[in-house]
Amino acid sequence: MPDLTQSTQAYTEIKRDILTCRLEPGSRFAQAQLVTQYAYGLTPIREALKRLEQEGFVRSIPRFGYRITPVTTTDVEDLYDLRQVLETGALRLAIERASDAQVAEIERQASFRYTFGDPASYLSFLERNVQFHVQIAQLSNNRKLAELIGSVLNQMTRIFNLGLDLRDSAEEMQADHHALAAAIARRDLPSALAQVEAEIAASRRRVLEMLSRRPVPADPNDWLDR
Repeated sequence: MPDLTQSTQAYTEIKRDILTCRLEPGSRFAQAQLVTQYAYGLTPIREALKRLEQEGFVRSIPRFGYRITPVTTTDVEDLYDLRQVLETGALRLAIERASDAQVAEIERQASFRYTFGDPASYLSFLERNVQFHVQIAQLSNNRKLAELIGSVLNQMTRIFNLGLDLRDSAEEMQADHHALAAAIARRDLPSALAQVEAEIAASRRRVLEMLSRRPVPADPNDWLDR
């Protein structure tokens, strides 16, 4: 019977490294490599990879091993389009339905940032970012909509992480979150919509620019599918 504690720990560590791109999109590996790298037995690594494959982070390769799911430009464009549709819809409902106490809590939650060049702070920041935007979606009083936004943002964590290394945008992002929270507090729908649309557009540009700067590998499938 597999050691569930070790399997969970292996899953958490490997997923963290996928989300922070320490395990690069498109890279290939055998189970034995991860056994050595993470110092877990074969069974916990195998169980962790099963979970990661179910979540779409890795793909099995017959007679070889596994591959980290590549980041594609199509994925980036599709996810940002979906994010814009969902978040602007939730924002309309949130401004209409949220209580003053709920809005005040959003303002209190807007002060978070990352440290440029510190990958550990990136992941913490991105987790807070998902929570912040999901909290706004929850003000819509539509549980399904909030869950869907959370799912999309979690899928995008690895994509967001790529954009953080482009340049130091910590102060700009924090200011954007404060501006969005303030617009919601004023019940100013046009300003809130403009703010979230600008934030999504800026994030999209950062990620696409970062992808365009990546060196082209000898085998294009080793990093980025186009």
